[in-house]
Amino acid sequence: MLRLTELKLPLDHPPAALRAAILQRLGIADDELLGVSIFKRSYDARKKHALLLVYAVDVEVRNEAALLKKFRNDSHLAPTPDMRYHVVGHAPRDLEERPIVVGFGPCGIFAALVLAQMGFRPIVLERGKAVRERTQDTWGLWRKKVLNPESNVQFGEGGAGTFSDGKLYSQVKDPKHYGRKVLSEFVKAGAPEEILYVSKPHIGTFRLVGMVETMRREIEALGGEIRFQQHVTDLVLEDGAAGRRITGVMLANGETLASRHVVLALGHSARDTFSMLHARGVHMEAKPFSIGFRIEHPQSLIDRARLGPNAGNPLLGAADYKLVHHATNGRSVYSFCMCPGGTVVAATSEPNCVVTNGMSQYSRNERNANAGIVVGITPADFPGDDPLAGIALQRKLEAHAFALGGGDYSAPGQLVGDFLAGRPSAALGSVEPSYQPGVRLTDLATALPDYAIAAIREALPAFDRQIKGFAMQDAVLTGVETRTSSPLRVTRGGDLQSLNVRGLFPAGEGAGYAGGILSAGIDGIRAAEAVARDYLGQAPEAPAPTASAPLIY
Repeated sequence: MLRLTELKLPLDHPPAALRAAILQRLGIADDELLGVSIFKRSYDARKKHALLLVYAVDVEVRNEAALLKKFRNDSHLAPTPDMRYHVVGHAPRDLEERPIVVGFGPCGIFAALVLAQMGFRPIVLERGKAVRERTQDTWGLWRKKVLNPESNVQFGEGGAGTFSDGKLYSQVKDPKHYGRKVLSEFVKAGAPEEILYVSKPHIGTFRLVGMVETMRREIEALGGEIRFQQHVTDLVLEDGAAGRRITGVMLANGETLASRHVVLALGHSARDTFSMLHARGVHMEAKPFSIGFRIEHPQSLIDRARLGPNAGNPLLGAADYKLVHHATNGRSVYSFCMCPGGTVVAATSEPNCVVTNGMSQYSRNERNANAGIVVGITPADFPGDDPLAGIALQRKLEAHAFALGGGDYSAPGQLVGDFLAGRPSAALGSVEPSYQPGVRLTDLATALPDYAIAAIREALPAFDRQIKGFAMQDAVLTGVETRTSSPLRVTRGGDLQSLNVRGLFPAGEGAGYAGGILSAGIDGIRAAEAVARDYLGQAPEAPAPTASAPLIY
């Protein structure tokens, strides 16, 4: 097979045009092209009146060697890489110890799935509930203003990604094609096959629910065990000549489970668990993250600005955007977790706090577009120098947002025009905010530190020059967005084990090594492989580049 890239065709091309373009590009007869499959399809919207689809295709040809020789200097034709997943080994039949996976979000799911596929029969401990029960609890906050601190947007089967846009793309380097494994498993679990080839695949919450259940059943069928409402409250550690090693975990119900291989697949909101790890001396460090607001516009405005006369084309769907501005005060402001045709959702996991996030369904057909408009911050901005200082800042901002919103989980909001003018908002305009339990109009100037407010006020007009109408008077800002990524990193070595606790494998978003569904799934696979290598006595894999936060979410 050969991979041919940068093949461009008009948006409205007939199906036969793709084959014709391949024949013309390669200079071969029709009977020499034995098969075609689309690897990637994206679009080039730089010329809105002549928008082009851009394909990467895998082709089977009669004389592959001759074509490779003919196009030896062409960077757009090469042998198709082997993207199949290959396990690193298999558990022995007399498996004496079962690995434990703490957390059942995207990282924990793929860590458990790959361990199960290798025969290690993992035990998964998830503090929240199964996904359908969890969904009911989440709606309890959105519709009734009742928060369950153990079952919400952050905690429960599927992790925080379940109540998101279901984005399946990332900026992490993936030389071993683990991302393909993630997408393939999702398709096997019920996701549409198009996620394998569209440039920015997404699934949406409703589809994710069924997929997560299907993947859980596969893990169980392979001998794994998923235990819900099992909150890990402590580690069992032993000292030895080689340093400390984990030998088990303790649960809130008093039970102790023994294991010398524990994957910590925590979400970025597992604050009590982070405190426990810090108290137990597990090495961790504060790391940068971002804070800001959600912004909402009519989706039709974004479609027109991004796609011009092609707005509404079903092949393109609802348009998205990605914006960055470097403010004069040295801060970077950028759009984050952009949700076309979606809603702003309540995402707190602690009482008397307000946190916002974005969510879309697969159809992306709600009236508003929303995105985080966030400002990057570093540990130098935190109120202290210990690894948990970022959490303290998050809590302070979230509690203040709760008060600004009226103290009933409503979110504080403000029209963009009023925010730029420095005056409180008194009434909504043409944009109706989607956040539930509701929005209380106010002045957001005190919702974030002064440097963040100044940077966002400078960025919005700059974004308006890129997307006409972005700084429209009636667009709505809703606060606060504070959980863009983990505020700390549970540091690990090249073998993916904790720097000072052998057998402990920090992984995923909460540990500071991922940002979003795809990268978390990839890191879960890597963690599973690291566990298998350690168990089987294999040498660790060569260290891979660490993903830096923030990532696409």
